[in-house]
Amino acid sequence: MNVCVIGTGYVGLVTGTCLAYLGHEVVCVDNDPQKIARLEAGKSPIYEPGLEALLEHGMSRGALTFSMGLTEAVRAAEVIFIAVGTPPLPSGEPDLQYVEAVARGIGAAVDDARTRVVVNKSTVPIGSGNWVEMLIEDGMTVSHPLPAGTGALKAPAPQRPRFLVASNPEFLREGSAIGDTLFPDRIVIGATDSEAVSTLRGLYAPLLDQSFEAPRVSPRPEGMRSVPLVTTDLASAEMIKYAANAFLATKISFINEMANLCEKVGADVTQVAKGIGLDTRIGNRFLNAGAGWGGSCFGKDVSALISIGREYQYEMEILRATVSVNHHQRQRLIQKLQEALKILKGKTIGILGLAFKPDTDDLRDAPALDVAQQLLKMGARVKTYDPIAMSHCRQQHPDLEMVYAENIEELAAGCDALVLMTEWEEFKTMDLTIVRGLMRTPVLLDARNALSPMACQNYGFHYMGVGR
Repeated sequence: MNVCVIGTGYVGLVTGTCLAYLGHEVVCVDNDPQKIARLEAGKSPIYEPGLEALLEHGMSRGALTFSMGLTEAVRAAEVIFIAVGTPPLPSGEPDLQYVEAVARGIGAAVDDARTRVVVNKSTVPIGSGNWVEMLIEDGMTVSHPLPAGTGALKAPAPQRPRFLVASNPEFLREGSAIGDTLFPDRIVIGATDSEAVSTLRGLYAPLLDQSFEAPRVSPRPEGMRSVPLVTTDLASAEMIKYAANAFLATKISFINEMANLCEKVGADVTQVAKGIGLDTRIGNRFLNAGAGWGGSCFGKDVSALISIGREYQYEMEILRATVSVNHHQRQRLIQKLQEALKILKGKTIGILGLAFKPDTDDLRDAPALDVAQQLLKMGARVKTYDPIAMSHCRQQHPDLEMVYAENIEELAAGCDALVLMTEWEEFKTMDLTIVRGLMRTPVLLDARNALSPMACQNYGFHYMGVGR
């Protein structure tokens, strides 16, 4: 199929690249000339394992192209994905200005050459499918105005371009986005028209029956034979996305609350998580206690769901508690450092990792940045090292007065404490003998429970985990 993907952020770029790998003809559209130039040179503007290899594969076959020309891409497409950002406003509501602009642009661009399916891939509030349909209709008045004299009691209006709107939420995780796209747990399609469902079922047929050859950068999970397809109405599909992220965020906050109680009573949260995770009703994923959740999705989507509830005079009490626990968890790390060092003013604290999770350079709502800012306010000297995200941090947070180290050893030199904030493999396998010898005070706060407490203690560290 001919596909147009509007927006080349995480969702749009990975979606377009993977659809091209599956054999579709894909044009990714963006209004940022620097980003388009970078992509045309085969360089990804985001760090995602395996993505540049798939970019090269799609471009070499001519199946994947990049453009700033919205009109041409829309007119050539059978399926149009809206995959632009919906960042949170101060109120917690999502900022929909980019979705609105794109929807109107699609309406102005479409012609009557074919029926097109317009797919909301962006995370949008409940009811946005109907709203997008209205905006596309509004956009059509630019290129296909209704002549005077048409109406219910007058001459019939000429036929206008036909389009169908669907919701197809994404569930990819940064750092494993290619695998999540090619080997998803499920594909959700929300639509009111069976033709839209049929078109998207055809688009995703290679995924549904797993008939494609898996790329070397992302092998097929063992035993995977097919992918479930969930078809719903528009509103339910939009709710599924919010509900999924809200539940996962709640699960993380729950285990962090259990971790804090474990510290009080002398239990080990890693053993507790294993014990409850073996219950198939609970499952063991997202039960890793630590610094709390961050990133571009959880905070934004939980806040949006709380805001949607208030719009309908309903308070989402569990989700409000989820946000509160997550905020407290970051502050709890500062308290742990105070307990170990007593006074933080004038002390040198090294932070291992800046990105909100490993295998990405994304700093949005990263717990490490909150901890660094708080330590700086308290008069500590903060050093940091991250294998991927440091250049982004310098660009995005130029006023954050941290010292950037080039490696673990440079970071550890002269530190009164190290705080492991991102569980990069490099940190989990670091030479503890060398690190201990470079530090001024051997305090190690493992905010991700990524290290062995016994090993750290054997190497002479004052080790602190979370809930251990």
